[in-house]
Amino acid sequence: MAGEPPGTGPAAASGQEPLAGPGPPGPGERLLEQLLARAHTAAPMELPDLVNRCATAIGLERIVVYLVDIQQRHLVPLTSGPPTIQVDTSVAGSAYRWLDLRVEERPGGGLTAWLPLVDGAERLGLLGISTDALDTARLRRCRMLASILAMAITSKRAYSDSYARHARTEAMDLPAEMLRGLLPPRTIGCDRAVSTAVLEPAYHIGGDAFDHALTPSTLHAAIFDAMGHNLASGLTTTVAMAGCRNARRAGAELTELVSTIDQALGRWLPDQYCTGIVTQLDLAEGVFRWCNCGHPPPLLIRGRRVLDKALERPAQPPMGLPSQLATTPRASHEIVLEPGDRVLLYTDGVTESRIEGGDEFGLGRFTDSIIRGAAAGELAPEALRRIIHTILDRQNNQLRDDATLLLIEWRPPRPPRPPRPPRP
Repeated sequence: MAGEPPGTGPAAASGQEPLAGPGPPGPGERLLEQLLARAHTAAPMELPDLVNRCATAIGLERIVVYLVDIQQRHLVPLTSGPPTIQVDTSVAGSAYRWLDLRVEERPGGGLTAWLPLVDGAERLGLLGISTDALDTARLRRCRMLASILAMAITSKRAYSDSYARHARTEAMDLPAEMLRGLLPPRTIGCDRAVSTAVLEPAYHIGGDAFDHALTPSTLHAAIFDAMGHNLASGLTTTVAMAGCRNARRAGAELTELVSTIDQALGRWLPDQYCTGIVTQLDLAEGVFRWCNCGHPPPLLIRGRRVLDKALERPAQPPMGLPSQLATTPRASHEIVLEPGDRVLLYTDGVTESRIEGGDEFGLGRFTDSIIRGAAAGELAPEALRRIIHTILDRQNNQLRDDATLLLIEWRPPRPPRPPRPPRP
């Protein structure tokens, strides 16, 4: 604001360096300019060296870039030398889990700071920062570096097999390779809502998939489960996702969108079908609309409990030829969410998975896991990561069927408090 002295005002309060004004650029501005220029032209695997050149410029010893693996169990360094880090049992892992800075002393002296690497709402990994001291100015520049690096990694990993190899701990089969190439980021979001998903078995999925996208007014999300567990199942889901996106981008209403999927599957894969749920969330008003096509009903989580059968509605046929033979048209449903509500979509591979002793994991154990996460105050992406690992660990990482979870959270900004009346 005009008249404010340097070092005050909103930019200083937020921890950001002020925008460039009259006069020569400061060290922070020059570093930002150089980093943006170099990151734009650098090859994907040149980014770690670029980061360390920046580390030297801001008085740090070293910065190591870690990417999380597909199953979100390990943080894998992009450079040789540093060890892989366990997400669940390390200080660094807690920075990833909670999206918060962590600092620990090194045995030989100095500090290691762990800074989450996030693009939008998507957790990519961590920066491991080695330094003798960490003051406010250095930390601010590290955060700036992390923001630019996250965008660079996101833009470059689409064509970098090196990034893909770093994110894998075993070989991936062909159906999984095909489907994962079509999936959006695990997590998307804005200041009003977030959608996050996990899918297992990570390297051997057959017919499960998820999709989500944002417009200025709406969060779109969908989950699919094709018949079978082979390449034909993957092709079915691929056609369903393409039909969903094609209709959505043309501005189709929910029932029109599902009808587009029905027609595409009926025409191109008449012997296959796909269950699923397609949803829309109005970001401003919290109106949640959905169309359930032969799928387990969504769960509504409010506070620390799952509201019993809140989103259960009469069944509709699966997507594809079965729907075209039905006598009733597609129907959508809607409810108004409360701030903080979460809606969870899941495939039957989640509840039908087996635990030790041969019993099904079941809806009861599933909802108990959800409630524990809500009570612990977990972020939505972390809640799903923990739940899917609970299921995997109880089956020695061997699932009989695909298991997919997608969680939508509506979190509109709180209205400002009215000013207190003046005292008499």
